Amino acid sequence: MTGDRTLRVQGGASHREARGAVFAVRLGSRCAPSRASPVAVLPRVIRILPPRRAGLASSAPYSATPVNLYTLNGNRMFDRAQSTIANVDPEIFAAIEQENRRQEDHIELIASENYTSPAVMAAQGSQLTNKYAEGYPGKRYYGGCEYVDVVEQLAIDRVKQLFGAEAANVQPNSGSQANQGVFFAMLKPGDTIMGMSLAHGGHLTHGSPVNMSGKWFNVVSYGLNENEDIDYEAAEKLAQEHKPKLIVAGASAFALKIDFERLAKIAKSVGAYLMVDMAHYAGLIAAGVYPNPVPHADFVTTTTHKSLRGPRGGVILMKAEYEKPINSAIFPGIQGGPLMHVIAAKAVAFKEALSPEFKEYQQKVVENARVLAETLVKRGLRIVSGRTESHVMLVDLRAKNITGKAAEAALGAAHITVNKNAIPNDPEKPFVTSGVRLGSPAMTTRGFGPAEAEQVGNLIADVLENPEDAATIERVRAQVAELTKRFPVYR
Repeated sequence: MTGDRTLRVQGGASHREARGAVFAVRLGSRCAPSRASPVAVLPRVIRILPPRRAGLASSAPYSATPVNLYTLNGNRMFDRAQSTIANVDPEIFAAIEQENRRQEDHIELIASENYTSPAVMAAQGSQLTNKYAEGYPGKRYYGGCEYVDVVEQLAIDRVKQLFGAEAANVQPNSGSQANQGVFFAMLKPGDTIMGMSLAHGGHLTHGSPVNMSGKWFNVVSYGLNENEDIDYEAAEKLAQEHKPKLIVAGASAFALKIDFERLAKIAKSVGAYLMVDMAHYAGLIAAGVYPNPVPHADFVTTTTHKSLRGPRGGVILMKAEYEKPINSAIFPGIQGGPLMHVIAAKAVAFKEALSPEFKEYQQKVVENARVLAETLVKRGLRIVSGRTESHVMLVDLRAKNITGKAAEAALGAAHITVNKNAIPNDPEKPFVTSGVRLGSPAMTTRGFGPAEAEQVGNLIADVLENPEDAATIERVRAQVAELTKRFPVYR
């Protein structure tokens, strides 16, 4: 460091001299300059290489030490021009840059992942993170909440409009906490709940024995019939026999449309509440391309990321009569101060989802999923339930004599990201599995259409047929690189 405004980097360039230049960021290996990421587009920022460390071979030409913001003519910690991630913490900046490069260069097919807009990320990175706001709009335990009240009320109003809900709580920090909020408000430990079996595509929070929901409540599970659709008749018999206080609908690995109206009738017949966890399908539901559970359910929970394409967080929608107990369950029941910066990002995402463009996007999500599934079937793979009617599909790999774990690794080497997933009645262990779960939201966000979805399906099949062949992996990786270059995430 040679002054209050000049950062010397190896190679002689100063901060002033290097304005507008882009240097590579190294974290253990040489890497070329990448496309600008949302964290690296600020003006007059150099991408700084952290000091070389013993054992980390690299031929990268630049290195620098972090800027000491307390020695630059006083405290510059809050100077936006100086206090960048690159200046303050090159190691974290390098990791963020590498993750940005991974997202740009890999085809993302994990059904629960998507790309948020720069506007959503800007809201989440705003000064609202500084504000404590225990309570609800107009009823806070802290002063100075007049502007965060505006933010939270906008989020509430927009999500109610988006799904046609009577009431909403936008404070849950996750989908799991949204589910817990409903349980905490409406149930007592030892009550009986009924949810979809995790082994048949349900979710941990719907009564799995390893989850709080399975430890606090008596759980009855329903599943799939011989056609791998939800066995509604069996579910009705279970409800009549066990008289659950609450029935949970929704899934994490189920491709068909769920008959929420039928499940609501089953719940009503035994005097049970119906809670729908629509986390995976929320974006499709908002766009009208998947059945809306809100008219039928007492409570509807969701995440705000996945197909909804917002920040990571949760929401509870409910009938107006349940607003007070749900609000009390979230605060002060299971959470303290809300994350106002995340709620702002939720509000931005809800506004985006209310646009005509979002509906068009979700229509493309469903079409791309259909084409991807049909392509895989043509290549000899089986889709659980025979097809997809949503954004997600579960692929049975047994015909290719490969496990989900091995398929995930081989596809990852080819820069196609998936997750291993159990299929119904899977003989393999949960960390091995006989299937993979695929989803179309992320690839559709980056602009893929039916032609690209078909190409991706063929690339997947190529890898699964030759998972240990280096030449196949390299060829597929090259085609992935061509696709991702044509369709960047952030421009």
